[in-house]
Amino acid sequence: MNRPLSQQAFEEAVRYIPGGVNSPVRALRAVGESPVFIDHAKGVKLTDIDGNEYIDFCLSWGVFIAGHANPVVEAAVQRAILNGTSYGIPTLVETSLAKKVTELIPSMERVRFVNSGTEAVMSAIRVARGYTKRDYILKFEGCYHGHADHLLVAAGSGVATCGISSSAGVPDSFVQYTLVAPFNDKEAVNHIFEEYGDRIAAVIVEPVPANMGVVPETDGFLQHLRTLTQQYGSLLIFDEVITGFRLTLGGAQKFYAVTPDLTTVGKIVGGGFPAAAFGGRKELMSMLAPEGPVYQAGTLSGNPIAMTAGLATLSILSEEGLYERLNAKAATFIAELQGILRHKGVVINSVGNMFTPYFTEQSPRNFQDVNKSDLAAFAQFWRHMFANGIYLSPSQFESNFISIAHTDTHLEQVLNVANRF
Repeated sequence: MNRPLSQQAFEEAVRYIPGGVNSPVRALRAVGESPVFIDHAKGVKLTDIDGNEYIDFCLSWGVFIAGHANPVVEAAVQRAILNGTSYGIPTLVETSLAKKVTELIPSMERVRFVNSGTEAVMSAIRVARGYTKRDYILKFEGCYHGHADHLLVAAGSGVATCGISSSAGVPDSFVQYTLVAPFNDKEAVNHIFEEYGDRIAAVIVEPVPANMGVVPETDGFLQHLRTLTQQYGSLLIFDEVITGFRLTLGGAQKFYAVTPDLTTVGKIVGGGFPAAAFGGRKELMSMLAPEGPVYQAGTLSGNPIAMTAGLATLSILSEEGLYERLNAKAATFIAELQGILRHKGVVINSVGNMFTPYFTEQSPRNFQDVNKSDLAAFAQFWRHMFANGIYLSPSQFESNFISIAHTDTHLEQVLNVANRF
């Protein structure tokens, strides 16, 4: 595919925007490409400014489970936007979406909306520390919880893609209360709790890590975290910014039947607009101002357009049998893709409709395993797919997503392109 206009746009962008992008992975450096600039999208098709079309498996990093420019969501947003775009004053749609979210997510008795996953996680941890009156948190290598200073430790996502595990500009003192363990390692977690247990405010985890690629839990790891945190009086936080409403309407916690104390959701809950949320039991959320002493605020929090888009998206996803059909379609496609790529030394990890192909011999179960992947081979595969109109998430350390808008025809086209690799 020829992309002269994208190249020209990138050359102009780097004059005004660091790296020419507003989020590092979009630069496509890890896969040896320059950024593609999108003109419009519909369903699962992206169209760039040069007129090239791509079948999209990134879906704005998991947002568009109902496809780009879904007509139901678009119509709701168009009606809402005629009334104004932001007030800084409560609206009815905030309560409507809050009611829907609390009905669907098992752990969320009360919820507060924010503008990004980073903000949701940062706020949930503040609530946990305020409630427990403890300082330490425990996270896991390769799990990414946004770019707040105290969480950029052994992180995945774009941090891993850039080849670093932390960030310049973060003083050591900012991360002194952040403990780190390997994912799926019960023994390591046990040792940390034996030493720090009465000082750990919360354990935060992606129940399905999707920022070191998709790495499923093993041996009841999530339930072990639930049991251990209850034993020591710590809180368990599920970061479901990606998995919220992705695997089931109730999120990964419903999928695995493990209920945390606090949950963060994002991506899907905003229906394509900047929105996220955090929530939990009533006594925890009552810590928030103006009811309690934990301060959190946001000018655009509960934005009426984002709330409308989120509510419309959840109405689509509430159709009976939708997730069963979506996950079954995904399972068939992923199995066929694995069959094609196996001879290339590729294993595919998946949970539900999320998947990652790893160029490594064994299925990764933690970040150390993921780091054994052949990144050059992944980049070669990505470029092959991209050149043939398939847009995968451009990093070995990210998940790909299948939406209800992906048809059998789309998926067959992808398999044909992969077969030529």
